[in-house]
Amino acid sequence: MAKQTATNITWHAGTVSRGEREKMLGQRGAVVWLTGLSGSGKSTVAVAAERALVDRGHAAYVLDGDNIRHGLNKNLGFSPEDRTENIRRIGEVAKLMSDAGLIVFTSFISPYRSDRDAVRALLKEGEFIEVYVSASLDTCEGRDVKGLYKKARAGQIPEFTGISAPYEAPERPELVVHTDRQTVEESVAQVVGYLEAKGYLSPASGA
Repeated sequence: MAKQTATNITWHAGTVSRGEREKMLGQRGAVVWLTGLSGSGKSTVAVAAERALVDRGHAAYVLDGDNIRHGLNKNLGFSPEDRTENIRRIGEVAKLMSDAGLIVFTSFISPYRSDRDAVRALLKEGEFIEVYVSASLDTCEGRDVKGLYKKARAGQIPEFTGISAPYEAPERPELVVHTDRQTVEESVAQVVGYLEAKGYLSPASGA
């Protein structure tokens, strides 16, 4: 856990409650944390799920691993320490967005269970939904449109998850989608179905 450095600071509560924001949006804020190997389909499922919810009148947003490293976390590399800090920062951002009543889809390899558990601990019970995007290493390598696995196999990318760095699969995720034997539509339907069944989605204006 990151050490608190700043002193003489106070958390300021607003006059608009989370409940008010959720009522206005017609949904419950939550963080849908998609984790899996590079090429497993995390971003594809997250973007399609966001589209599905927005088309139904809900407020959703995707925090994508590569996009975040272009800005907020551009000073971080891929060492174990930097990976942990990367996920910590994203967890804090996702927490704020969830508090605003949004359904946040995060698309990060997030290879370490301890880091994912730390994000879960930031949120209240039921606000963190861990989705394991499961696909075999062979499948992920076969989808290697960026050529990352090829470079990793050649030793050109150090600390590459699944090749030269570990991936710790979730032990008790809320949901598992098998993208090596499901279509994108089937995976998205599974995620949206979970949100419906657990009461995160209610009829929103315009839905």
